[in-house]
Amino acid sequence: MGETGTVWLAGALVLAGATVGWLAVALVRARRRHHRALGERGWLLERERESAARVAVEAERARIARELHDIVSHNVSLMVVQAGAAREVLASMPDEATTALLAVETAGRDAMTELRHLLGLLAPAQDGEDETGVGDRAGLSPQPGLGRLGPLVDRIAFAGLPVEVRISGEPRPLPAGIDLTAYRIVQEALTNALRHGGGEKAEVTVRYAHNYLRVEVLNTGPSVLSADRSTSEEPGSGRSASGGAAGAGRGLVGLRERVAVYGGDLDARRRLGGGYRVRARIPLDRP
Repeated sequence: MGETGTVWLAGALVLAGATVGWLAVALVRARRRHHRALGERGWLLERERESAARVAVEAERARIARELHDIVSHNVSLMVVQAGAAREVLASMPDEATTALLAVETAGRDAMTELRHLLGLLAPAQDGEDETGVGDRAGLSPQPGLGRLGPLVDRIAFAGLPVEVRISGEPRPLPAGIDLTAYRIVQEALTNALRHGGGEKAEVTVRYAHNYLRVEVLNTGPSVLSADRSTSEEPGSGRSASGGAAGAGRGLVGLRERVAVYGGDLDARRRLGGGYRVRARIPLDRP
């Protein structure tokens, strides 16, 4: 091999070595970028998981707050009404007073049953047993639904507000969440009507349509055209018919949140002819 060939071969080896070195450096840099990208992606995924967890916790807190409000507000309102009735007739009509006090006891037991159910779902015992002293978890009654409208209406009527119930369409099993929501709508509306007073009766209408459920509660009261606006406020304003704080605003907000979860809408307003109307429409064809 001549001198020219030797120089060419040496140059080729140098060029090959430089190429290999450049490729090695490029590979190391690429791996570093890859690891850096993986680290950033993991950090973003962790942030997304933390954000999703916070949203889930907030949603669960809101759900628990709605349940507690509905359970406590309804039963305590009944207890207050019945206790007041018992006080008024305690001396003159002891039998009626006893009946009213039994209704207070029943409302208290109902509240404890529903609270036990809620707390049992939130914090079940590690051994699977019910820690409330009732026994196994079968002791926890199911969440209420439209199938329990009868006892609810009876309690409200016994407390002094007659209720008429109308069912249209073909009743059928509903998803548990929608069934509970519909029950809570009726419960909150009737409780507000009873607590605010001024009404002679209430009407509950449940319509089972093909692809939606409609729930409406009407109650009588002073006409919006003749009532004193200073003492007659919409239930959502948080003031009673007598001008005192009633706390109904949180209940209506909770109802709207419940209905919105299922893509429905709720409207609550005073009626021109007197009283109030609460109406909800909940789709049944959502996946």
